Amino acid sequence: MYRETMDKTITYSDIRLHYTVEGAGRPLFLLHGWGCNGEIFNQLKPYLTQYFQVFTVDFAGFGKSEEPQSVWGVEEYTRSLEAIAEQEGITNPILIGHSFGGRVSIVYASRNATRKVILVDAAGVKPRRSFTYYRKVYTFKLLKRLLPLIVGKERATKIIEQRRAKAGSADYNNASPMMRAILSKCVNEDLCHLMPKIKASTLLFWGENDTATPLADAKRMEKLIPDAGLVTVAGAGHYSFIENMPLFVRVLESFLAKDMKKE
Repeated sequence: MYRETMDKTITYSDIRLHYTVEGAGRPLFLLHGWGCNGEIFNQLKPYLTQYFQVFTVDFAGFGKSEEPQSVWGVEEYTRSLEAIAEQEGITNPILIGHSFGGRVSIVYASRNATRKVILVDAAGVKPRRSFTYYRKVYTFKLLKRLLPLIVGKERATKIIEQRRAKAGSADYNNASPMMRAILSKCVNEDLCHLMPKIKASTLLFWGENDTATPLADAKRMEKLIPDAGLVTVAGAGHYSFIENMPLFVRVLESFLAKDMKKE
């Protein structure tokens, strides 16, 4: 059985992207969430590589891949995945996308031949914002514009960063300026209009207590994707596949049974 891990790179949009290849069988992409990299799937890969040729991608700006040189959206990230698929001669892959990786999976599967899709606590439904949210956002924008005129640029920068650290998400605060701009663009993209275009059978695997991408998002995806089914994980949050790996593996065994080929 082929088990060696190959580290590979591709140059896309003038940056170097890293991915690994291991195993044999049908091609399967592992697509990580924001703030993570391909290593988040390390616990899962020994199982998958028994049956599939597994391509684990580090998205641009994460892991061993370089940051984009401009503000990318989900479209650019999807094109980078399509470039990897083209370089490897991959058609009709299986996609497993967690969180942000789910966004890329949705766009990819909406316009490319795809064997099956597994969306795990996936993003893609634009969150409903309250009046309080928009009030905070526009107050902050106004503050950024006016504060330098009042207290000077250096003092204003310090105050703004302190306020951002208190109000911003961990993903946002831990990112570089470029990746913050990319995150802001990506989280505001609503992909619901693409979901009816997904022809592949789709499994939705979701933590019932997920607050980052709520279970309501999964139920909406189940209605919009023509061939979709939802598995809800009791007590789990946004990383349901890690929190209950035995259940995830059993569900995969059922969903991918016809696609497995053990060497």
